[in-house]
Amino acid sequence: MKSVDTKGGGTDPMNDVEHVREIERTLSGASTSRDDVVKDSWRRCVQDYGLDPTRRAAAHIITETQLREHRDQSERLIATARSGLHALFRQIAGQNYVLLLSDASGICVDFFGDPQFEDELRKSGLFLGSDWTESLAGTSGVGSCIYTGQAVTVHQGDHFGMDHTRLSCTAAPIYDSFGQLVAVLDISLLRSPSPKTSQNLAMNLVTASARRIELANLMAYSRREWVLRLAAHPEFLDVDPDAAVSLDGAGRIIGLTRAAETMLMGSNGTPLLGRSIQSVLDIVIDDLPDLMRDKPTEDRVIRLRDGSALFAHAIAPQAPRANLPAKVPDRQHPVAFASLAGSDPAMTQVLLLAARMAETDIPLLILGETGTGKSRLARAIHTVGGGERRLITLDCATFDEALVDQSLRALNGAPATLLLRGLEALSPAVQPQLIALLDQHPSLRPISMARVDVTGLLDPALYYRLVATVLTLPPVRLRHDFDWLLDRLLRKRTATTPRLTLAARAELASRPWPGNIREMERTLDVALATASSNTLDLSDIPATSALRQVNDEISGLEAMLDACHWNMALTARRLGVNRSTVLRRVRKAGLQAPE
Repeated sequence: MKSVDTKGGGTDPMNDVEHVREIERTLSGASTSRDDVVKDSWRRCVQDYGLDPTRRAAAHIITETQLREHRDQSERLIATARSGLHALFRQIAGQNYVLLLSDASGICVDFFGDPQFEDELRKSGLFLGSDWTESLAGTSGVGSCIYTGQAVTVHQGDHFGMDHTRLSCTAAPIYDSFGQLVAVLDISLLRSPSPKTSQNLAMNLVTASARRIELANLMAYSRREWVLRLAAHPEFLDVDPDAAVSLDGAGRIIGLTRAAETMLMGSNGTPLLGRSIQSVLDIVIDDLPDLMRDKPTEDRVIRLRDGSALFAHAIAPQAPRANLPAKVPDRQHPVAFASLAGSDPAMTQVLLLAARMAETDIPLLILGETGTGKSRLARAIHTVGGGERRLITLDCATFDEALVDQSLRALNGAPATLLLRGLEALSPAVQPQLIALLDQHPSLRPISMARVDVTGLLDPALYYRLVATVLTLPPVRLRHDFDWLLDRLLRKRTATTPRLTLAARAELASRPWPGNIREMERTLDVALATASSNTLDLSDIPATSALRQVNDEISGLEAMLDACHWNMALTARRLGVNRSTVLRRVRKAGLQAPE
């Protein structure tokens, strides 16, 4: 290693010299007071990664494009963890802590910190998009946690790089229900008291929060399975259990939290996944109903095979197993569907069915209130269907048979998807024309959208040509993934994701959203346009009445564009305005033509 430059700035030069000398002593095998985790990491930094502790380097922050990719890949985890992260940050906010959620590659994908210290936090790498990979940043809380798979505190001089020796970082791993490390939760301080023991409380907080996030993640992915929640003490069982496992219909363990692995594995060390629950506990699958909440907590005692006691709470599947596809995890949705929902059970069911229907020619009807995303889902189904299919969109309120015929002739018999918007508005007079059109073009796969049930509104001969399966989208007010949806809409609108204060988020969550996702989009557009900073507060959120007219105008423009197949000149003639006016309105509304 190079000798340290004692004339450099940033930290105390003499401390820098001593830091480098301590690393040299560690590499030579001399005894030091550092933890084994730290000493092992220092050795890797020099011997495996070729890092030099005397070299000063700016914090590693990835680009906005790279950050979006990492956040998109972690969307479901971020959505699941959000409420827990908010609660944790409220506990630590007054003590100048920063909260980071990093993915398994060491990139910070979510961040909570005091905006007044933003510049200093960014320079120190305690910020969104920071890369704490050990091979790049040296010994750190996040990097060491990823390498060891264990909770760690890397305090001040434990860090390898001299630029980080002021920091104190306490990190805990987050595992998915299959036992794979997927994220790291980190609590850090720019400056802290000298004793490493000062971070014991931080360690307790971060490990407890990681455990709760794992539990929430297991629950989100196990809505159709039995879940057995476990605690060493009865008073915590129903409110804050220690661990949990999910079970299939035969009583096999198919998901678990990290704590369950420790609590139930026993002395033989055999992994739990795939094992029968009765090989671990003195119960069988048929005993689970007796462990539900209608029985007093202290009576729900089960025993490990070694005789030790635990308290258990069984949660029954939310839907009959027989009605669901066999073991298709939410994460395996085609990419086109991945951006449509977070951890919402109703949307999960819809997307599972949509994924199965996408590659067929079965006519579909998508039902949902205005703004629930019917067109997005229809286009995703068309995209996943693949092949050489073209897309034709028809507004049923302004049915134009000549225009549709012209589009179909251009296809020359090639397969196509016919999107029918507003099916409930199709007049009885034109229904025979649509029947004839479908009969003449058997290569058309119709996907219809409606805001109300169309039973009784259509000629039966047409209804059965258009409706073989119904996909019903829930309104925003009934969705369980509101935070995920809100954060995704924000990210789509700006290069740097703005922050929402707790008051602003609570206000948005409390609204009934009759215009659903479309109304949410317009609300955020107005808030971002009028906000004076990158943090949206309650005062930046527009009143609901101010948005109604905007939503109506945009909906009318989009409907007219679809009816004219996004021909700007034809749309302008029908609206009685110039083509440039239409283009300006489209850009302002953020509308995009279907592919």
